[in-house]
Amino acid sequence: MSAQMNVWKVGSVLGLLLGGWHLCWSTLVALGWAQAIVDFVFWMHFIKPIYVIEPFEIGRAVILIILTAAAGFVIGLVFALIWNGLYPKSRKF
Repeated sequence: MSAQMNVWKVGSVLGLLLGGWHLCWSTLVALGWAQAIVDFVFWMHFIKPIYVIEPFEIGRAVILIILTAAAGFVIGLVFALIWNGLYPKSRKF
């Protein structure tokens, strides 16, 4: 069993996860459901909602999805590089 991680796969997985999460959020905004969800989540946490969800804009949604996917990729890549540095191939468990 190798403790090494494929840095590109880990980066891709985290990038897809974060980008997909924000794609879901953008879809909720486009459908007009986001405000009710935010209000409910704050209410559950005993917080008075003060945020207002703005109208959907496709350009902003695309920027949000691309930037969070890219950030997730970089975070995953760095995590895998650190992991591989801590657990080199020659190390036995």
